[in-house]
Amino acid sequence: MAPVRNTSSHKCCPVVSNGVTTGISIKNLQKKIPINRRKIKQVMLKIISAEGLAKVGEVNISFVTDFRIKKLNSRFHRRNFTTDVLAFDLSRNKKELIADIYISADTAVKNSQAFKTNPVYELYLYLIHGLLHLAGYDDLQAKDRVIMRRKEKLYLKNI
Repeated sequence: MAPVRNTSSHKCCPVVSNGVTTGISIKNLQKKIPINRRKIKQVMLKIISAEGLAKVGEVNISFVTDFRIKKLNSRFHRRNFTTDVLAFDLSRNKKELIADIYISADTAVKNSQAFKTNPVYELYLYLIHGLLHLAGYDDLQAKDRVIMRRKEKLYLKNI
């Protein structure tokens, strides 16, 4: 697990929704995009419940810069470049969900310009993408990527 300095953190523990009791910690370590903590938690709980992820646990979300996510990507995946989202499943078993998700706000800004969306949309896309990885979805093969994109669109439509 990568340590994160807690400069702007908000923790709500536990959050209970639809029988899901999950501690959600949100760390905002960037200044480019405003973060709506309440909405982020609602989206997360909806996906955790819909995907049948463990009903108890702790999920830490960190909104970071490209500099920070590049360091994490290099350290944990041996890839020396930025990325939009990194999701680390730290769970010891299937009955719990313990995870860290890192989301790059800088990449969200760049991609919003490239894809003609907005930065907040991109952040939610990355959040959903990270949660889908925690639910076992993969996007390495074309057929799996299609399934994952379909799920992302479904959840984005409901935000």
